[in-house]
Amino acid sequence: MTAPLKYQEIPLQEKFIILEELWQSMSQDAENSNFTPNWHLEILAKRDKQINDSKASFSDLEEAKTRLQKLI
Repeated sequence: MTAPLKYQEIPLQEKFIILEELWQSMSQDAENSNFTPNWHLEILAKRDKQINDSKASFSDLEEAKTRLQKLI
């Protein structure tokens, strides 16, 4: 068993480096273990095709926030 990390003693810049390394490792693990469900990959492929075919539409951030706030 490993000793727990004392996060409060780690400088902020090092925390971001650790976070980036952890994310990279987790992303690779997820890719190698087929973690992403097929239905999710199909949606991403469909959206990618729409972008490539110039059939995708996008909203700016403020517009998207306004639409989401109306749903609440």
